[in-house]
Amino acid sequence: MPHPEQHQTHRPQPGPATIRSQVRIPLTFGDGYRVEAEVHTFRGLADGAEHLALKLGRPEGTPLVRLHSECLTGDVFGSDRCDCGPQLREAVERIADSGGYLLYLRQEGRGIGLYNKLDAYALQQNAGLDTYQANTALGLPEDDRDYTAAAQMLTALGAPGIRLLSNNPDKSAQLAALGIEVTEHVPTGVHLSESNVHYLHTKAGGTATTLGHGIELLPVGA
Repeated sequence: MPHPEQHQTHRPQPGPATIRSQVRIPLTFGDGYRVEAEVHTFRGLADGAEHLALKLGRPEGTPLVRLHSECLTGDVFGSDRCDCGPQLREAVERIADSGGYLLYLRQEGRGIGLYNKLDAYALQQNAGLDTYQANTALGLPEDDRDYTAAAQMLTALGAPGIRLLSNNPDKSAQLAALGIEVTEHVPTGVHLSESNVHYLHTKAGGTATTLGHGIELLPVGA
């Protein structure tokens, strides 16, 4: 399984990024929850991808921040194979209440891409592999996410210190190596469904995610 230190060796400090534009967008989720976000785009991000930062509520002091990796199947189509959609919904409300930013990062399938993720799904269905084993069987990294662009975004937003909404210690380790101070780790809920039980057990058994350590198990829709 991936270790929090895996991305820290010989990491060059990123150059500066700048805010390209910002626009206010009203968001409405399937359960009726509504909030307005100020969406920021950027210039100069290290990976050249079109990442977004959603400013929610009134960030003051040390903002609450979630690094959320894009998941088309979970975020858009409501797939129960993962917990990404419910985590996104939870994060938006918690950040809006506290004040902070949701960074929506274009890192589909933990960085391997949408088609590769669907190929990994097929291996999980047909060969009984877990999510990490399927990636490895395809000759891909278990987790290929790099948070250099996220650190650049936070710096451009004027947030060199944050409270991180995450169960994944690799995120805070990478951010710290990139000069972002994580003053507090705030766990998310664990959104359990019949379809994602094996997926969540796999995450809990790995070293990249801390689940089941005093974190409340939430059924989807709770």
